[in-house]
Amino acid sequence: MLAEQLQADLTTAMKERDALVVSVLRMAIAAVKEAAVAGDSARQLSDDEVVAVLGREAKRREEAAAAFADGGRTEQAERELAERDVLARYLPAPLTDDELAALVDEVLAAGGFDAPSQMGPAMKAVNARVAGRADGKTVASLVKARLAGG
Repeated sequence: MLAEQLQADLTTAMKERDALVVSVLRMAIAAVKEAAVAGDSARQLSDDEVVAVLGREAKRREEAAAAFADGGRTEQAERELAERDVLARYLPAPLTDDELAALVDEVLAAGGFDAPSQMGPAMKAVNARVAGRADGKTVASLVKARLAGG
């Protein structure tokens, strides 16, 4: 499981004295544990749920890097991007624009989605197949354009 892989990699990074990786993996493990105890009762997260947690953390790093860069704090921005890169090792490869467009077309055709009023069910179907490998805003705009006849 991915959670155990994070723990094993943390041990390796500690032995190698890689401060950046140790810091990022500790944060990631804490986020995974927090997600596991959220809700009514504690439970073991599936790999897909762990990937979702890591994806959120990676996105936070990108947003923080952009904020630091806009504020002229390039050193902190570079640190955030380095942290994001460590998290990216555990995430599935992102879809290219062409792959995403083909996947959206395939899901919309298979589900018979062809009207803008079907945006909600269409997004649910597409997101199930995308599984965190593309930005939600990009997916939504593409689905919306396809349903509008574009």
